[in-house]
This record gives sequence, C-alpha cells and structure tokens, in this order.
Amino acid sequence: MIINKTWSNYGRQIFILRRIRSLGIVLLSILVVGVSIFVISRVNNGTRNERRELLRIWNDGDYEQAYEFSKAALSENPVDNFLLTINGFSAYQLGISQINNQNTLNYINESIFSLRKALITSKDEKIYYVLGKAYGYKGREYSELAVKYLEMANNLSYDAQDIPEYLGLAYAAHGDYRSSVAAFTQAFVPGKPPSDNLLLSIARSYMAMEEYNMAFSYLQQCIEISPDSKSVILARILLAEVYKLTEDYDNAQTQYLSIIDDSGENAEVHYQLGEIYNLKGDTTRARAEWRLAYRQDPAHAKARARLNI
Repeated sequence: MIINKTWSNYGRQIFILRRIRSLGIVLLSILVVGVSIFVISRVNNGTRNERRELLRIWNDGDYEQAYEFSKAALSENPVDNFLLTINGFSAYQLGISQINNQNTLNYINESIFSLRKALITSKDEKIYYVLGKAYGYKGREYSELAVKYLEMANNLSYDAQDIPEYLGLAYAAHGDYRSSVAAFTQAFVPGKPPSDNLLLSIARSYMAMEEYNMAFSYLQQCIEISPDSKSVILARILLAEVYKLTEDYDNAQTQYLSIIDDSGENAEVHYQLGEIYNLKGDTTRARAEWRLAYRQDPAHAKARARLNI
C-alpha cells in the first residue's frame, strides 16, 4: 500500500510537471508570436513611413534627394518596385538637367537600369514612358528601343502631351521619317501655335525624304511665327539648304547673305556661303568665305578642311 501510494504521488507530480511544461511552451510560443508580430508591425510601419516620406520628396520636385534616398534604400531592398521606380524617375530628371554630356549619360544609364528592373514586377505605362524618353537621350543606336517603349506607353493611352514629339524624334533617329512626320503631326494642338522645335523637326524629316516643298512650308511657318531669333536663324539656314538641295543656288546665296546682314557674323553661314560659291564655280569667293568662317571659329572642322589647315 505504501508503494502504491508513493507511486501515485510520483505520478501526480509527473503529470503536473508535464502540464506546467506544456503550458510554458504554449506561453513561450504566444510570447514569440507576439514579439514577432510587434517587430513586423514596427518594420512595416517604418517602411510605410519611409515610403510616404520618399513620395513626399518626389512630389515636391526634390529629385536629388529622392535619388539619394531611393538609392540608399535599394542597397537593402534591391528588387523593391517602388524604390526602383522612384530611383529611375529621379535619375532621369537629374540626367536631363546636367550640363556635362557624360554626367547626363551616367544618370540616364542608371535610370534605364532601375526602370528595366522595375518592369519585371510592374507594367506601369509611366515606366514605359520615361524609359522611352531615356533611351532617346542615348543616341541613334538606341532609337529602336526609344520607339518601342514610347509606343507601349502610347498604346496604353498614357496621358503625356509630349509623347508624339519624342516619338517623332525617335522615329527620325531610327530613319523612319514617314512615321516621324505622322507622330509629329499628332503633337499639334488645335488653337495653339506649334513650337519652333516641332516645326523644325518636321521640316528636317521632310528634307530627309526629299519632299522639299513640304519642308519649305514648315520652315516658312517657323520664320513667320517664332519669337525666338535663334530658331529663326536655324530655320533660315535650313531654308537655304533646301534651296541648295534643289540647285537654286541664287536663292540659297541670297538667304545666307540676308542672315549675315540681319544677325551678324556666323561661322556656319560663312562656311555654307562658301559652299554655294564653290558650286557656282567662284572658288576665289568660296575660299574667302571659308577663311571668314575659320576666323569666326578656328575649330570649325569643315572650314579647316576646305582650307587644308
């Protein structure tokens, strides 16, 4: 009886210990889960606060701070779509504001890298839009990609008024001048005068297609409505080039002389005037104009070549 009673007490103790241990495990599990939820909640709240702050910086137009903020955050979250998008957009904005071409290219390359990664998890039309414009800044060899992404943004009906103009420039760089003119034409806004750049770009595309009458029309329009003297001079230089291409050398000569009379000395105009005199067989006057071009701009490569300098 004593033995049975002893084992009975021992059994109860074991049972109680097991119950206590089980309860401890449950309480520990609850504590761990609770702490985990608390930590995750704090992290998520911190992340949300950081995102709100980054978005505020971006919306305020502080692109440099947005770029630095997003770049630092990407070191910890390299595939985060939001961070990649903001980094790509801010790098693009910084790139187009640079004076040095190499600095521009560095930012543009970083913009493209981030936005291409962002496209892995998002098909946002604004990403296509900025990516297309970024490729446009990389030059002729990337014009096909510029066209691709701008067309994707356009097909998704992204509301950006400058898409047709950028698309026209991309098509022209790619050598598809017919599509270039079609895109440029879509940039016209009823009741609003077209920009100088738009008129000059359309004229260049028509010149490339050897449709000189159409080019002449857009150049004349630019000359008549532009308030910018530099745009007017450029339009008149292109107009003289149209005359030259159509072998109307007298009108080309008149146009170049008028530019000098109205706007003063210009190395490129003197060089082109020399070319006209050369085509007309007056080599003496041609060399005189090339010398004037060289004096105006000693680095003018074509004038130096004509003078064997």
